[in-house]
Amino acid sequence: MEENQSTEVATPNKKESIWDVVRFAIIALLIVIPVRTFVAQPFIVSGSSMVPTFQDGEYLIVDEISYRVSEPKRGDVIVFKYPKDETKYFIKRIIGLPGESVHVAENGKVTITNESNPEGFNLNEPYIKGNVPKQVELSYTLEAGEYFVMGDNRPASSDSRTWGTLPEDHIVGKTFLRLFPFSTISVTPGIYHNYEQVN
Repeated sequence: MEENQSTEVATPNKKESIWDVVRFAIIALLIVIPVRTFVAQPFIVSGSSMVPTFQDGEYLIVDEISYRVSEPKRGDVIVFKYPKDETKYFIKRIIGLPGESVHVAENGKVTITNESNPEGFNLNEPYIKGNVPKQVELSYTLEAGEYFVMGDNRPASSDSRTWGTLPEDHIVGKTFLRLFPFSTISVTPGIYHNYEQVN
């Protein structure tokens, strides 16, 4: 009759334990740092400029890799370095694309003119809730590599209407995941591409 077989586990000595911890930390850093730098990055929403789409304190993961293989689209919600102070990060929605003209009327209605629509078309923006108060009428013509961005909460947003166009090289990435609060977890939150031409 064979004896019962058992597998023994040796307890590592103190020196081996320290080295295991260091080795694990190095491997973790080698994985986390490239991901944080080149693939995705976490951000916490601060302020009310994107209400009701995003609330203060929401935790987001921003996709930093998509724009390496494709161009930003109208309706994408992006995080970018504020052109007037690159130590600050803003979250806004892309409204105007390179080569387009953007007109914002006193009533807040946005009109886009481009090669496909030389007569211009008004944006359908269902993410804006409530009436937009009277504002200064303005127009911008975007050059190559320039975007026009606005917050969904138009009365409370510092955006391209006040500080000008956004250079493409300031864009960090677009919203990919909303992780917190748990009741609002979603993929590609806030992104809207179904702009009907409303004349």
